[in-house]
Amino acid sequence: MASFEHATPERCAQLGRALTEAGLAWSDNGRQDAPQCLTYTATDPHGRTWRISPATNFQIPTSNSAQIWQASCGALATTTPVLSARKVAEAIKTAP
Repeated sequence: MASFEHATPERCAQLGRALTEAGLAWSDNGRQDAPQCLTYTATDPHGRTWRISPATNFQIPTSNSAQIWQASCGALATTTPVLSARKVAEAIKTAP
C-alpha cells in the first residue's frame, strides 16, 4: 500500500519556501494532515497553473530521499519526474 509519511510539515514548508524563492504565486489545499490528499498549485511566469503533489513511497528514489514532489501542468500536458522542492520550483519557473 502506498504511503505518504515523507510529506512531513518540514518538507511542506521547504516546498513553500522554494516556490516563494522562485518568485511563483502558489497556494495549498491545507491538507497537511492527510498528505495523500495534499496538493499545491503554482502559477508559472507564463500564467499556467501547475499542480504539485507528494509522490508515493514507491516513486521516491532510494538514492535521494529529498525527491518527493511531482508537478503537472495540463496546459503543457506534462508531468515532471519526482523532484526535490527546489528542483520542482525551478522546473515550473523555467518551463518553456
